[in-house]
Amino acid sequence: MLTNYLKIAFRNLTRNKAFSVINLLGLSTGITVCLMIFLFISNEFSVDNFHKNGKSIYRVMRGIENEGKEIGVSYLSGPYAPALLTDFKGQITQAVRVNPTDALVSAQDKSFHERKIIDVDPNFFTLFTFPLLKGDPATVLTEPASVVLTESTARKYFGSIDKAMGQIVKVDKNLPLKVTGIAQDVPANSHLDFDLVIPLENYKDRSWMNVWINNGIYTYVQLAPTVSKEQVERNFPRFMDKHMGQLMKQAGYHFKLSLTPLREIYFEQAAFDSVKHGDKKVVYIFLSIAILILLVACINFMNLSTVRAVERSKEIGVRKVLGAFKAHLVWQFIGESLLLTTFASLISLGLLALVFPFYKELLGYPLNLAVYAGPIGLFLIAIIGLVGFLSGSYPAFVLAAFSPIQALKGKLRMGKGGTSLRQVLVVVQFSISILLMLGTAIGTQQMSYLKNKQLGYHKEQTLVVPIDNDDIYMFFLRHKQELLAQSRVEAVSMMSGEPGGFFDGQMFDVEAHANRWKSRSEFADFDYVKTLGLKIIAGRDFSGQYPSDTTRSALINRTAAARLGWKPEEAIGKWIKNTLRDSTNRTIIGVVEDFNFLSLKEGIEPLVISPADDRRAALIRLSPGNLSATVETIQRLYAQTRPAYPFEYHFLDQKFDQMYQADLRQQTIMRVFAGLAIFIACLGLFGLASFSAQQRTKEIGVRKVLGASVGSIVNLLSGDFLKPVGIAILIASPIAWYIMNEWLQNFAYRIDLSWWVFALVGLLAVAIALLTVSFQSIKAALMNPVKSLRSE
Repeated sequence: MLTNYLKIAFRNLTRNKAFSVINLLGLSTGITVCLMIFLFISNEFSVDNFHKNGKSIYRVMRGIENEGKEIGVSYLSGPYAPALLTDFKGQITQAVRVNPTDALVSAQDKSFHERKIIDVDPNFFTLFTFPLLKGDPATVLTEPASVVLTESTARKYFGSIDKAMGQIVKVDKNLPLKVTGIAQDVPANSHLDFDLVIPLENYKDRSWMNVWINNGIYTYVQLAPTVSKEQVERNFPRFMDKHMGQLMKQAGYHFKLSLTPLREIYFEQAAFDSVKHGDKKVVYIFLSIAILILLVACINFMNLSTVRAVERSKEIGVRKVLGAFKAHLVWQFIGESLLLTTFASLISLGLLALVFPFYKELLGYPLNLAVYAGPIGLFLIAIIGLVGFLSGSYPAFVLAAFSPIQALKGKLRMGKGGTSLRQVLVVVQFSISILLMLGTAIGTQQMSYLKNKQLGYHKEQTLVVPIDNDDIYMFFLRHKQELLAQSRVEAVSMMSGEPGGFFDGQMFDVEAHANRWKSRSEFADFDYVKTLGLKIIAGRDFSGQYPSDTTRSALINRTAAARLGWKPEEAIGKWIKNTLRDSTNRTIIGVVEDFNFLSLKEGIEPLVISPADDRRAALIRLSPGNLSATVETIQRLYAQTRPAYPFEYHFLDQKFDQMYQADLRQQTIMRVFAGLAIFIACLGLFGLASFSAQQRTKEIGVRKVLGASVGSIVNLLSGDFLKPVGIAILIASPIAWYIMNEWLQNFAYRIDLSWWVFALVGLLAVAIALLTVSFQSIKAALMNPVKSLRSE
């Protein structure tokens, strides 16, 4: 019996080639999208799951209160880890500090500016499970003059991992280290990433290793098996009061400590954190998209299988007369559905392999299909069972319920109920497609608005050079005037943070204010305002004519003045004092107009600009013209100083792509998935239009004989399918408005939702639907009425 069912299923698939192709194409596309999103979600939720001690490892977080809200900061200073081991003896069994950094690394007369270096404690490889290809995890970092390379780094330096062992590499030209171990390349699903691992002992004399109130190091701890996270956190206030109480009181800060489980770090939203992070909201959005697109594909299957019921009515009638049970018929048709879904799943594997290279590029990180071979197999089995059964169940019960007498007489017609259900399913399909189209359109409009918004400073023709080594720092310190002498160089400034970069939060004592006040800080030279093109709205800029400006002056922005209760002109002459950095008061000499120095997801915050020495970036503003020639001139001037570090830069207006990289990537993926959703929906609409034209062949012939024009017949046939699309627009529009309005709340600067976007997307959906059905409608309308009336 099973063999006969399979034969019948294959015959029906090959007999109705057009419907089979549409079903297979729609289902395989939907399943491929689901596989792509399944891989993304699997990778997101697998981050850091490979560590053997993962369940007992936590990262210590520092909480800071900011304007009534507590924000988490991942950086601590060096003294925390040993103090935690001492004060929580028996509860905390291990502590590891990790300092992310970059450096110039020299090996075999070759130099590389490596940006993925971590300085760690010796027990790093025993706490974390980063497998070593060479070396003992317990001893590989015990000697300060040692280094562990990843496999790809070892090959880059020495050609092979065997040759790398025992070799010497130099860090920053003066620290020779012996290669004592080779680690496997860090997997994509790790929140920590590194190419070189160096003992932290080499930097034991640095301030961030000895001064409590400092930043720069991640601190990880392992709890004893019988100790809970809550037990340790209960004693953190006492720990902070013991070691930081006096310092917090003096500086005006209040810190809290907490523990974040290792497997939750990836989805944690921490301030100033350079490790890899994900967003659970994005994961759930993509999961929803996968479900919606699969639903669109299933609706296609149900619709097309149901309308084919009439064609199979005589087969069902004969089988019923010969004694077939209804249950047998139901399972046969569900089996056909499962078979078709299996074929679609196999095709989807081929499609996935085809698009996988582009998908990895779209995601922005590597994925290994081989790692997910098992989960993909289980996922496809679940898809085949779920989709095959659910998609085939309704058509199966409809077909099995046919009256054998009516079927054998050829008088069987689908009733109004079946037609209505098909219309409802088409509405659902297009509602989903229009929802995704609206989300894509509004998201693209918002990102375009951010990209073109006036930020209040010159971002065009401005080079940003990171100051992350002495070569770059000394070049700008000693050769600034030579740079300014270049005809196309308009201004040069060194600062602690370029717009869109990192800006410290500091506490200040302020004239006539009893409470300490918190503000963002910028430490820059006298050319900061000129280089960025900021506008002074009260007072004056820094000037070399006033020797006291270096140590006793400050600028603030308009928002800072307003938060302190001053008009811009009232702020001039008032004093302000940074509680951590300044020994004397600074006089406010000027107020600059607000500019967006942070991400546009955040509003403008108070900013204090002072000429303190903290240089992390240099900005070079160029005049319009041949930018590449000017950059080459600057590079030649830098090369004359015989530096070891390369001259690395980017343009300030490129910062947009860096700041909103995740948002831009999400929009691109949304566009792809929205396009696929509308494609699948149109496949189903095309199939339904073909069936409708076929069923109304005689009606069309009669209408043409009675004088109906081709245009009126096209309108008649197309109108039946445009009605559900119109209803879908009315359903999807308010849902999209609510969802996108909630999404826009993530941005301090956002567009207003305009009616014309909804109207434009609605018209586009109607146009796509009309284009889809018009081919069949025109074909039916142009048919010779004589042939139409001879049918049957």
